[in-house]
Amino acid sequence: MSTQKKNKVTIGQAFREFIWPRRRLVLLGLALIVISRLAGLVLPGASKYLVDNVIVNADMQMLRLLLMIVGGAILIQALTSYWLTQLLSVEAQYLISKLRAKVQQKILSLPISYFDNTKSGVLVSRIMTDVEGVRNLVGTGLVQLVGGSLTSVVSLILLIRISPMMTLYVLVPVSIFAYIALRAFGYIRPIFRERGVINAQVTGRLVETLNGVRVIKGFNAEKQENKTFEKGVDTLFQNIKKSLTATALMTSSATFLLGMATTGIMGIGGYQIIQGNMTFGDFLSFTLYLGFMIAPIVQMSNIGSQLTEAFAGLDRTEEIMNMEPEDDKSVRTIELEDIEGDIKFEDVSFSYIEDKEVVHNISFDAPKGSVTALVGSSGSGKSTIAGLAATFLTPDSGLITIDGTDLSKVSLDSFRRNLGVVLQDDFLFEGTIRENILFPRPDASAADLQSAVEAAYVNEFTDRFDEGLDTLIGERGVKLSGGQRQRIAIARAILANPKIIILDEATSNLDTESESLIQKSLNELMQGRTTFVIAHRLSTIRQATQILVIENGRIVERGNHEELIAKEGRYFELYTYQARI
Repeated sequence: MSTQKKNKVTIGQAFREFIWPRRRLVLLGLALIVISRLAGLVLPGASKYLVDNVIVNADMQMLRLLLMIVGGAILIQALTSYWLTQLLSVEAQYLISKLRAKVQQKILSLPISYFDNTKSGVLVSRIMTDVEGVRNLVGTGLVQLVGGSLTSVVSLILLIRISPMMTLYVLVPVSIFAYIALRAFGYIRPIFRERGVINAQVTGRLVETLNGVRVIKGFNAEKQENKTFEKGVDTLFQNIKKSLTATALMTSSATFLLGMATTGIMGIGGYQIIQGNMTFGDFLSFTLYLGFMIAPIVQMSNIGSQLTEAFAGLDRTEEIMNMEPEDDKSVRTIELEDIEGDIKFEDVSFSYIEDKEVVHNISFDAPKGSVTALVGSSGSGKSTIAGLAATFLTPDSGLITIDGTDLSKVSLDSFRRNLGVVLQDDFLFEGTIRENILFPRPDASAADLQSAVEAAYVNEFTDRFDEGLDTLIGERGVKLSGGQRQRIAIARAILANPKIIILDEATSNLDTESESLIQKSLNELMQGRTTFVIAHRLSTIRQATQILVIENGRIVERGNHEELIAKEGRYFELYTYQARI
């Protein structure tokens, strides 16, 4: 899977995906901005008549008319500005919310390996921050860019009509500024793109720090974490400083060049008035029209920065959207209905890193209703085999079948409807105990819920809580003991009623009393279901149908408990060693 491909969103892509589907809204916005900008041009024209006609001739009727026209133009500007914000800004925020949901949906469709290699805080940044820039495409930014361009063109025409020579003088510094701005935008886009990466890294570390606060305090490592975070925010600051430097260059260039233009206009205009070639009203209207031409150009430089930032964020979003999903519908075409649960491994090998296999040519049968225990030292490949059975991983070679069907061709959705997992450090969501147990089946009946609660002995401790099943458990179930969290996880699996169960160290966090209770509920959970058990405590798997002893990614022994004890091999060594502890 190619996850590192660099993508650069083009203007054409952005237009097709974001603007064209909203063309009616954008066109209406453009119409409103045109009306607003044209209404804004009324004031300079009215100023000329005020100076050259109304004041000179003391024409009160014309004064009243001018005031009515200018007041009407101002009202039109206010109304169009309001409607513009209501239409486009609201639509932009709606689009951002839709994009966030789309990116989150895409990220959840990616394989487990992606999450193993990417911090959760980084993913939060990709979902919440990267898409925000799109508001400058669909919101008021784009139409202001177009409206500003129109205002500048119309103002330029009016300036030429008043004085071609002064207009030509103005265009020289304006052209130089436009060239500087375009070069600056090209320089800024990679900086904004890099900022997204840095921001995601800083956010990721911060999320880790907050989640691991007990470890940090336990090892008195606050200063160390503070330094790490300070280093991250300093890197972010250095990136921001680069973009601010480019922006400052544009701003100072605009101030200098446009200031020079204004100085020249004062000289040329003053000379023309003295020579009688220009009225004071003409000079006043020229000055005002000049402001209307230059202001949008300066504004466009700011909007240009916003659009550049938007495209940088969209570049990063495009990287995510182009990744191949875990459940490739063109390959996984088989939809399972009711399954029996017969799983078979045939010469299966797998590697996380190319040319470094962690599982080598594994073959075994796990018939319907059987319990297959995977034992061995840490890092031997037990969890990898369980991950392959759960479809979290896909074999590099060999074949895994479910009821005789190639599992790599089966729709993950149809397979995982029949799958339940209980992990060593099982994840609980912030909320109530009830919500966590109901997670796989939110619409389960009260009877089914109560049955799962009793089967996993959850009621043994919830009956002591004032709120019972509605007790809030905190983030990741921090308010509960390890044994209590594990029993909730088992109740969740019981309620899901799956055909295939993966138990990864399901009793490792339990005290002796809890383990005894849970072992009874696990026996009930495993009844009639194909089960894979990973356990360091070998006492918990004595009743397994078959035990596979895994060492260095290979099956070195197989059989039931009595058979393996009789062989006095690797399993016998592990079992007798634990018995002495």
